[in-house]
Amino acid sequence: MAISTRGPGNLAPQAPRRSLINDPNVRAIFFQILVLGGVVLLGWYLVSNVLENLARQNIATGFSFLDREASFAIGEAMIPYSPASSYSQALLVGFLNTIKVAVLGIILATVLGTVIGIARLSSNFLVAKLASIYVEVIRNVPVLLQLFFWYAVISESLPQPRQALNPIPGVFLSNRGMKFPSLADDPIWTWVGLALVAAMVGVWLLARWARKRQEATGQQFPVVLASIGLLLALPLLTWVVGGAPTALDVPVLQGFNFRGGITISPEFAALLMGLVIYTAGFIAEIVRSGIRAVNWGQTEAASALGLHRGEVLRLVVLPQALRIIVPPTTSQYLNLTKNSSLAVAIGYPDLVSVANTTLNQTGQAIEAVSIMMAVYLTISLGISLFMNWYNTRIALVER
Repeated sequence: MAISTRGPGNLAPQAPRRSLINDPNVRAIFFQILVLGGVVLLGWYLVSNVLENLARQNIATGFSFLDREASFAIGEAMIPYSPASSYSQALLVGFLNTIKVAVLGIILATVLGTVIGIARLSSNFLVAKLASIYVEVIRNVPVLLQLFFWYAVISESLPQPRQALNPIPGVFLSNRGMKFPSLADDPIWTWVGLALVAAMVGVWLLARWARKRQEATGQQFPVVLASIGLLLALPLLTWVVGGAPTALDVPVLQGFNFRGGITISPEFAALLMGLVIYTAGFIAEIVRSGIRAVNWGQTEAASALGLHRGEVLRLVVLPQALRIIVPPTTSQYLNLTKNSSLAVAIGYPDLVSVANTTLNQTGQAIEAVSIMMAVYLTISLGISLFMNWYNTRIALVER
């Protein structure tokens, strides 16, 4: 018969029971709920206080004003608009103008910043110093002052429309902007545009197929030449099949201004130039630092294989530098988009300018500001999501 030797003093020690108050997980959840409740209560208090004050002053709330007639003109619009249009239509015009500036600004600032950044690393003393001076001067002058400067240069240095400069036939430069011919209205141009979109999709599919083919067989396909041919051939073929129209809408001076053609206003030109030149200074430094971060041995190895300097930069250095360049460049894209709200200072009808006019006419301050905040937040999040996706796509994959 087995006799237990475990006496009262030999009992196995039991872990002390921990109270819920001493449990770190429970405390973390409790304090998070407490903070969230405090934020909700603070928001409820602020909203209710604002609504009470507005009701006391007989100011209506809500977004029903968006359906009312705007009764003000907008100088530039990408869609049909007149003073008889609604406030929602006016805000849409301002939104599209903001998108136009942001997209063109991002593209041009990227190109100019990349060129300046590479120029800073040039072995040519003059080129490198000029690029350095550009970066140091542009980055240290407030962007608003640069917008004023470019607007003054464009509006004050150019003559009146009657004395407009005519550098080439059909193109006129005056203090009312730049006028140049446009394609005359014809249904075929819609089909040409669709053909161009189809060609771009085809180029994307061709690039994917060529990459998979190279990974499988090691053989390269001339993607660049094939893409250029596709982008030119498909729209050109559509244009020829549609009758090959060549009619142009040429600007003509009528009274005190030009009629017809396409106009680039001084406000748009000044805003775009100011934002592009300012942002390019920061992108140039990002590009320079990204290239310098690539090990010099990579450049020497590529040169030893017989690659020219341009090929070394394009095929070896820049693909590796992109991993460093993309994240800070995303911040500059966001800054450019938000800085476009300064357009109101020089009279360009962007979202902020149109929303300010709407606010002054309707008195719906909270609603107008909320619309502006929501739109800029949406644009910024869209840019961030796209750039994060691109950054993930170009990341090095360890095999």
